[in-house]
Amino acid sequence: MSMPRTQLQDELEAILGSRNVYFQRPGGTQMTYPAIVYSLDNKKDDRANNKRYLTYNRYSVEVISPKSTNTIADEILEHFAHSSFDRRFVSDNLYHDAVTLYF
Repeated sequence: MSMPRTQLQDELEAILGSRNVYFQRPGGTQMTYPAIVYSLDNKKDDRANNKRYLTYNRYSVEVISPKSTNTIADEILEHFAHSSFDRRFVSDNLYHDAVTLYF
């Protein structure tokens, strides 16, 4: 059984050290940086004997920062055992580190 999304929210806020963590990109809301934006990307089921016995939610997580030297993505990777770094890109003079994690 997958963990509740609110628990993921709490853990990401603790890593970031602020409440600038958003489930899906907020519309019409000015974000304060650094920030984390995450969304449900997919689900993975483990099956045995023709039954589902475990479900994992896969989340796409973006760490957005005006600084190129932030370590937030590294902290996420260290905290969540089932996570991987996807890529880094720059958009609107903000650095985006994309991470995938199962929770």
